[in-house]
Amino acid sequence: MSNKEIHSTRTIVKQIRNMLAINFSVRDDQASYAEIDTNIRDMVEFKGTNLWVLMLAMIIASIGLNVNSTAVIIGAMLISPLMGPIMGIGYGVGINDFELIKKSFKSISLAVLISLISATLYFLISPLSEASSELLSRTTPTLWDVLIALFGGLAGILATTRKEKSNVIPGVAIATALMPPLCTAGYGLATGHFSFFFGAFYLFFINMVFISLATVLFIGYINPPHKRFVDTAFERRVRNYIVVLVLVTVLPSIYLAYNMVTDVAFNSRAKDFIKNELAFDNTLTTQEKISPDTREIEITFVGDEITKEQISSIEKRLKSYKIENAKLVVHQSGDKKINLATLKTSLLSDLYSTSVKSSEEKDKHIQLLEAELAQFKAAQPDTKSIAQELRTQYPQLLRVALVKTPVWETDGSKADNFLIAYIVAGSPITSADQRKIIAWLKVRTRMEQVRLLVSK
Repeated sequence: MSNKEIHSTRTIVKQIRNMLAINFSVRDDQASYAEIDTNIRDMVEFKGTNLWVLMLAMIIASIGLNVNSTAVIIGAMLISPLMGPIMGIGYGVGINDFELIKKSFKSISLAVLISLISATLYFLISPLSEASSELLSRTTPTLWDVLIALFGGLAGILATTRKEKSNVIPGVAIATALMPPLCTAGYGLATGHFSFFFGAFYLFFINMVFISLATVLFIGYINPPHKRFVDTAFERRVRNYIVVLVLVTVLPSIYLAYNMVTDVAFNSRAKDFIKNELAFDNTLTTQEKISPDTREIEITFVGDEITKEQISSIEKRLKSYKIENAKLVVHQSGDKKINLATLKTSLLSDLYSTSVKSSEEKDKHIQLLEAELAQFKAAQPDTKSIAQELRTQYPQLLRVALVKTPVWETDGSKADNFLIAYIVAGSPITSADQRKIIAWLKVRTRMEQVRLLVSK
């Protein structure tokens, strides 16, 4: 490559870099450092109205989780004031303000305590004690929750440092879901499900740590005025504590995420194995159970017996589905382990489900046809009234039939909608009268295209 080409390439790269720097700059609409500092310190304060709003929001969120209502949960998260102290911790670390860090920790500790008390009291008096899917989804945090908290925190602190306020903060509160984990932790305390408590509280802790970390990173980028530690060794220890805290928080989530991914993969491969390898002409699969934890695939057959040699041959094919460590458990009609009552119930349930589904599909089809028929009838002209009006003008008319219909070209394209009028007259109707009838029908029916057929 010549020097001229190298220079040209460098110029293009520099122009692209400058364009990206201009378009992605966060400095243009950034508030002043004084405004940012005031905004975040105001959000850290947790007393009076904030405490009441928090308690009410916790009750609302708990109700939403209890009745499995996503809309109610989202509404509660929109009014939650939990983001402020968490960002305050990150901001304090970012500018070396140890007093702000302590104040933020006190505020978030008080908020967590009040949240847990509110949620626990609600679930103690609630008549609904069964864990809903919304509750269960907050008990097993994974690496994806870490990423949501990190990127949500970055969006939150970015919005907080702008001159113009936007709806980003409420969106971050929804995405990172700070309140539902605390509600679920309260449910765990109220019902004695301590695995729920620890799982949900760990999810809240992930959100808190990584929103704070995102704040530290962004504050480090915009670099507002810092306070200086007198003891540099103490400053270094604080940084080390942050690194250790982040690692301690993220490592369990990586382990849980790995387990979740392997379980999902096992389920998917096991289903493919069942579909492709366990289909027989005269044998029906009545039950199938996949257990990722124990790596078992349990199948119940009814019909012609599957021999041990066949089962052994099928087990060897597990390797081709990358689940060679799975155990295949087969129950057949002659197997005493089959619970006949359960089997009958399962079959009846399947028949009922199929019947209900078929009935629902038929009802939908009937409703669709009825709607189309009603639409067709509504589009048709009022033939009776039009026939009477035409008879007053032309007494020789005996019968009138009107129909509105689309006309199609032979190539399959739609030409237009036409009104076809069929008239039976007792005496001849002149061409002039026919033209008048067509013109009158156009006005009367508001149709541009009218075709008249006359019969004696």
